[in-house]
Amino acid sequence: MLQKYKLSFEIWGLLLFLIIMIPNFIWFAIPAPNDILRAKSITEIIDAAASVCQVLMVIALCIFRNKESKKLCATPFIIISAGCCLLYFISWIVYYNGIVNAVVILGLTIPPCLAFLFFSIDRKNGIAIIPIFIFTICHLIYGVVNFIV
Repeated sequence: MLQKYKLSFEIWGLLLFLIIMIPNFIWFAIPAPNDILRAKSITEIIDAAASVCQVLMVIALCIFRNKESKKLCATPFIIISAGCCLLYFISWIVYYNGIVNAVVILGLTIPPCLAFLFFSIDRKNGIAIIPIFIFTICHLIYGVVNFIV
């Protein structure tokens, strides 16, 4: 399996990560009204695993390139990935308008993970799928346990 990959910087993987992080950078600097996301987490071990998987995910998205992947273009998976980014940004806008409910929390949790997943599927980057999958599960547990249940 590894022979299908080459070590090569994938700028699009880094760009996707930075785009997804934009609302987080804003949130770090400017608290939202009714900002429940700043509460202490009760899932610290899950959060640590998510952080490790997030780093591994970004590394995998940025340095492993499948030799069979084509030049990036508007494929269905890339369009879905962009749509997930849009849903994520809309969820942040709603959150910053003071609306906090299960739908908003899930909107802040699931779409960014799916954006990474569909991007990696499009790029035929099976190496990235494992940390993305684990990160998604951990991120979902964090959101549900801390803010929905």
